[in-house]
Amino acid sequence: MISLILSGGVGSRLWPVSRETVPKPFSDFFEQSLFEMTAKRLEPIGDVQVCTGEKLRGITERFIREKDLKISQCFFEPQGRNTAPAIALVCWWHNNQGNSDEIMGVFPSDHWIGNEEEFQSVVKLASECAKDNKIVTLGLKPTYPATGFGYIECENKAYLKQDNHEVFPVKGFREKPDEKTAKDFIEKGSFFWNSGMFIFKIETMINAFEKHMPELWDGISKIKPDLSNLEEVFPSLPSESIDYGVMEKVKEQVNIPCDLGWNDLGSWDDVAQIFSDKFPKEDPSTFSHNSKNCFGFKSDKKTLAFSNVEDLIVVDTPDALLVTRKETTQDVKNLYDEVKKESPEIVKEAAYEHRPWGKYENLYEEDDFKTKVIELDPSQQLSYQSHEKRSEVWVIVKGKGQVVLNDETQDIQKGSVIQIPAGTKHRIRNLGSKKLVFVEVQTGEYFGEDDIVRYEDDYKRI
Repeated sequence: MISLILSGGVGSRLWPVSRETVPKPFSDFFEQSLFEMTAKRLEPIGDVQVCTGEKLRGITERFIREKDLKISQCFFEPQGRNTAPAIALVCWWHNNQGNSDEIMGVFPSDHWIGNEEEFQSVVKLASECAKDNKIVTLGLKPTYPATGFGYIECENKAYLKQDNHEVFPVKGFREKPDEKTAKDFIEKGSFFWNSGMFIFKIETMINAFEKHMPELWDGISKIKPDLSNLEEVFPSLPSESIDYGVMEKVKEQVNIPCDLGWNDLGSWDDVAQIFSDKFPKEDPSTFSHNSKNCFGFKSDKKTLAFSNVEDLIVVDTPDALLVTRKETTQDVKNLYDEVKKESPEIVKEAAYEHRPWGKYENLYEEDDFKTKVIELDPSQQLSYQSHEKRSEVWVIVKGKGQVVLNDETQDIQKGSVIQIPAGTKHRIRNLGSKKLVFVEVQTGEYFGEDDIVRYEDDYKRI
C-alpha cells in the first residue's frame, strides 16, 4: 500500500506558533512534530510518500533527513491548488509508472491520533475493501455535536463486518452543520465526522477524476512524465477539494466508523485538551494562584504564572504573545488576518527558520546589526555566497568543519572566529557527525535574505 501524506496549510488558528515558514505540521507543539508522528504511524503500513508545496521543500527534506523518516518519494506543488489536484498529480504519476493497481491511502499531516493500534487495524481493513474498487473513507464517531466538521451519512445496513469493525455504504457527504443539525446527526447514529482520510485503488480514483473532474484530469494529463513542465501546468488547474470534487459525487464508496482518539488540532483549545488528556502533569515552570482551567504554552524556558484568572490560554513565543479565552480560540484566525494586514512578517516568519541544511534562530536585531544562532546538520554546507550590504563574524561554539573564503579553505572548530567582510565569497561545511553550531553577527545597512548572491548551492537555489 502507498501512504500519501498531504502536507500544507498554515494553521492560522494556531498562531503564533504556526507560521507560514514553519506551519502547523512542523511546529513544536509536542516532543515530535505532527509531520513526524504521521510519517512514523504510516511506516508499518507500506510505502510512505509526501505531497506538499514547493515553498515547504526545504523544511520537509530536512525533517525527513534529520528524523530519519522512511519516505520514498516527495511531490512538490508549484502552487497550492487544494487537495484534489494534489491527489490527482500523485495518481497520475503512479499510473505512468504502471502502478494503477496499487492501493493508496491519503492522510493529512497535521492530525493527532491517540489510538494507533486501532488506526493500523482500520487502515488494513480499508485496503481490503479498496481492492473491491470501493473508495473508503474513515469516519470518526462523533463525541459532541461539532459544527466545524463535515459529516458522512451512512446506510443502516453494513456492507461488511470483520472483527470489531463494520463497513457501511455511504449515503452522502453533509456540509458543516449548525448546532441543531449537528445534534440531529448524532441522535440518528448514522452520521460520522469526515476525517479527510481516504483509501482507494489508484485506478478507481483515476476513473472518478475522469468522470467527475474531467477538466482537472485533462490538465494533469498535460504534465510531462519527468515533471519538467509541472510549474507551467499546475497553477492553471482548478482549485478544489477532493471532498467537493469527487467524494460527494462517487457512488461506489464505503465508510468505516472508528474511534482513533483523533483530534484535528484545529485550535488552541484542542492543543490544551491533548495536553490535559495525555500530559496531565503540570509544567514545573508554570505557576497558578487562585486560578483555574488555564493553559500555558511556551517555546522557551520562560516561567508562566497565572494569578486570579480562569479559562485563559496563553501562548508565548520569542516574538509574539497570544492571550485568549478558552472555547473562543477559533477566533484566533480572525486575529491572525488582522495581524497579517498590519504586520505580515509576524505571521510569515518565525524567530527560527528551517533550511535544507539545518536551522537558524534570530536572537536580536537593531538598525545596524543583527545576531543569530545557526545550526548546520552533519554532512551539510551553506551555499557559496556573498553579501553586498553587510559583513559577518562567525564564532564557532560546537562541532568542527571547514570555511571557504574567496576559494581558500581553512579548518574550523569550537572557538574559531571567522571574519567575513562585505563582498567576500564564503561558505561553511560540517565535517562532523553532530551539528555544527555558530553565532553569526551581521553589521551593515541591510540584513534581508535577498542580499545574497549564490555561486554554488547543493539545493539548486541559484
